Amino acid sequence: QVQLVESGGGLVQPGGSLRLSCAASGSIFNIYAMGWYRQAPGKQRELVAGITSSGASTKYADSVKGRFTISRDNAKNTVYLQMNSLKPEDTAVYFCNADPDREKLWGQGTLVTVSS
Repeated sequence: QVQLVESGGGLVQPGGSLRLSCAASGSIFNIYAMGWYRQAPGKQRELVAGITSSGASTKYADSVKGRFTISRDNAKNTVYLQMNSLKPEDTAVYFCNADPDREKLWGQGTLVTVSS
C-alpha cells in the first residue's frame, strides 16, 4: 500500500517561494494521478494542483495559476509543488494525495505560513 509523506513547509514572507515534496512508498506510485491539496483554518480542503501519472498534463486552481508548479519524478516516487509569489492567503496545511483523493492516503501534511 502506498504511503505519502509531505515536507518542505515553513514560514515565508509574502512574495517568497517554497518547494514542497511528497515522498511515496510503494511500487505502484506511478500509476496514480496525483494532487496537492490545502486546508486553511476554518475552510474546506481544496485541490490546488494536479498531475497525471506520466506527468504529461497538469491542472491548477485559479487562485494559484501562474504561481505554483506541480511536477513529479516517478523514478524517485516523489511529487513536488514549487510555490512562488506566495501570498498570506496561501497559508494552509498542504497535503498530497491521489487525484481523485483516496481516504487511506491522507498524511499529516506540511504547514505553510505566509506572513511578514
